[in-house]
Amino acid sequence: MRRIFFVASVLSYLLVSQASVAQDNNTWSLQRAVQYALDHNISIQQSVLNERLAKLTLQQSRLSQIPNINGSGSYGRSFGRSVDPTTNQFVNGNSYDFLSISGSADVLLFGWFQRRNNITRNRYNLEATKADLDQLRDDVSLNVATGYLRALLAKEQIRVSEKQVELSRAQLDQTLKFADAGRVPELNVAQLQSQLANDSANLISAISEYTASILDMKALLNFELATPFELEVPAVELADQVAFSALTPEQVYEEAARHFGSIRSSQLRLQAANRGLWASKGALLPQLSAGAQIGSNWASTYKEVTGYTITGAAPNGSYVPVTDTLSFAVYQPTYSYTTIDIPLNKQLDNNFRQTISLNVNIPLFNGWQAQTAVKQAKINVQQQELNKYQAALKLKQDVYKACNEARNSIQKYYAARRAAEAAQRAFDFAQKRYDLGLTNTIEYLTTQNTLYSSESRLASAKYDLLFKLKVIDYYLGKEIKL
Repeated sequence: MRRIFFVASVLSYLLVSQASVAQDNNTWSLQRAVQYALDHNISIQQSVLNERLAKLTLQQSRLSQIPNINGSGSYGRSFGRSVDPTTNQFVNGNSYDFLSISGSADVLLFGWFQRRNNITRNRYNLEATKADLDQLRDDVSLNVATGYLRALLAKEQIRVSEKQVELSRAQLDQTLKFADAGRVPELNVAQLQSQLANDSANLISAISEYTASILDMKALLNFELATPFELEVPAVELADQVAFSALTPEQVYEEAARHFGSIRSSQLRLQAANRGLWASKGALLPQLSAGAQIGSNWASTYKEVTGYTITGAAPNGSYVPVTDTLSFAVYQPTYSYTTIDIPLNKQLDNNFRQTISLNVNIPLFNGWQAQTAVKQAKINVQQQELNKYQAALKLKQDVYKACNEARNSIQKYYAARRAAEAAQRAFDFAQKRYDLGLTNTIEYLTTQNTLYSSESRLASAKYDLLFKLKVIDYYLGKEIKL
């Protein structure tokens, strides 16, 4: 029996532990949700790829400074009449094999204005891409916080609606007893049944809103929709959240301008545009470069004569006049040759050639392409200046609007809290009067609905204030947490 009890105790402990672990894994805090979004958000992953592309572009522009070295080779067979590449003699009829190898190198001596400015421009573009990625991460964090607070508000509305349903159900049960005892008319029962049905409908609507908010959160996190997802309800002290009220909107803007990714990105892209202008102007200047080439070739027709023998003579078709009527044919000796094939290594050594050169490229006329590129670069600089001004102006407008809305939300929250406290006191008095039969059902239900409405408005005001305060933290560069 002791062994059975021990085994049962262990199994019970393991089941409870596993259930607790599963619940912990399914319960998400705001910090966990934000981190998951930063790791899995598709837009962030795309921005990371853009950063990698910008880094490769910068690396390639830096590598363009080193000399270019190329090598080439070819092997083939020639048929018919052609030029022997080793002797530059015409070859008729017979086919032969040939081999050619070569190498070249060139280095830019003067004309770095384009390349150096392109490198600097690409470096600024890389930094701007990183700033855009930082801004996107901040935006995703704020969007997650927005969805999280919306879900918390929906969960709070469920709690308020459940409380209202429980209150209406308890009051209906009590009224049914009073009606059975003849203390109240049946009309009171019907009115409370209607109230309970209305409160139940409000509860269903709150549950539907919560379900929709959870689905939106999963979509924002790129989370599996079928996986359980529960929100951790933090204990939030709003008194600790309103410290920003001592800051002026201008102070909040100055702090945001120092770290905001969109501001840094616009500044860096303006600097990149200026470097692009200088690079385009560099195309108008001459370029000086040095080059070198080496090469050699081989052909199967190239042979070396090792000896010869005079075998006779034969007329060559020419004649020497002796008199006006007499001329003698010209004979030339005929030979027989003995040859050997020249080996590959000897041909490559004999035919080895080297060339060095100094090259100057002066842009005289290219259809105004370089001049047009300079004009386009100037327009790009002006566009980036406007983008920088627009980014700063939008940030300032958003900061002032956020500060104003946050201060209004503080006042609305305190007003809603006072209204909820007053409605609670009024309902407590109405409850006592209704139990004593000193007030009718309509007055009681009116007081109860006022309490429900005030609690709903208080919950909305609370989470609206939390959201507005998180927006201020977003502009101040603080970590978004509850």
